[in-house]
Amino acid sequence: MGIDLPLIWAIIIAFGVMMYVVMDGFDLGIGILFPFVSDRRERDAMVNTVAPVWDGNETWLVLGGAGLFAAFPLAYGLILSALYLPLMFMLAGLIWRGVSFEFRFKADERRKPFWDRAFAWGSYIATFSQGVALGAFINGFKLHGTTFAGSALDCFTPFSIFTGFALLLAYALLGSTWLIMKTSDGLQRRMCQLARRTSIALLAIIAIVSIWTPLTHAEVTARWFSLPNMVLFAPVPILVLAVTWLQLRVLQQREPRAAPFMLALLLIFLGYTGLAISMWPNVIPPSISIWEAASPPQSMGFALAGTLFIIPIILVYTSWSYYVFRGSQAIGEGYD
Repeated sequence: MGIDLPLIWAIIIAFGVMMYVVMDGFDLGIGILFPFVSDRRERDAMVNTVAPVWDGNETWLVLGGAGLFAAFPLAYGLILSALYLPLMFMLAGLIWRGVSFEFRFKADERRKPFWDRAFAWGSYIATFSQGVALGAFINGFKLHGTTFAGSALDCFTPFSIFTGFALLLAYALLGSTWLIMKTSDGLQRRMCQLARRTSIALLAIIAIVSIWTPLTHAEVTARWFSLPNMVLFAPVPILVLAVTWLQLRVLQQREPRAAPFMLALLLIFLGYTGLAISMWPNVIPPSISIWEAASPPQSMGFALAGTLFIIPIILVYTSWSYYVFRGSQAIGEGYD
């Protein structure tokens, strides 16, 4: 039996995208939460919780994009053509956020509010654009054979706009639970309140998306609501309800610390799992599978050797950086 290279690459790309969502999600979530915190010193503390690690989080986005180009060039070209506008807005938001992140540390008191707003707007634009791209991917693309036959504006639909707002809430939950783990006192208490409201709102949005998607895509309905799939996949929605309930219980504790963040990560993973179940095995919805879009085996094998070498290195330095800066962030403290 030969090695299924397209399947291995699909797992690697899915892993890279998931790592990006997790690691840059709480980073972007901090910018999303900026308008809800007016105190300058508390804003500084929020940013300082990610200052030592934030610029390494996009590594996983680069890995996912490079892996898609190496293993599924057809998908790379078609998806980038179909999602050109939201992806360009996403990159613009990430660049603007990155610039403002650095400049707000150097700016004087008169200019700092401008860079605070820039940091927040960059986070909102980047996150909303990612959500629109996700919704457009779920909806599928107009294809003529293996060529994109739609327009640049096709990605903007009621469903994709809704998923854009949904991702804002998801990242806000990651950001608030990260700050619960990394801060204390008044800021931590406010983040607990925000996390409770966000958890409830996110559960409602997950329910809406879970109903909306099968209603508009017959293949998704068949995947989830046929036997034996209905029994096999039932743990996913049940776990979503259980994790949200447990999250609300944990947030009522006096010092919840790391548990809310871990539960938020689990909730995001369950949503990601549901997406994978709905889309599998198509890398170009609605009809082109990972095997049909794969590059030649020689190309995939060559790129795989380098990828399997570099991923452990990325994991080691990422784990080490988070371990070194594992402590909580007090108001008024920062990293030089």
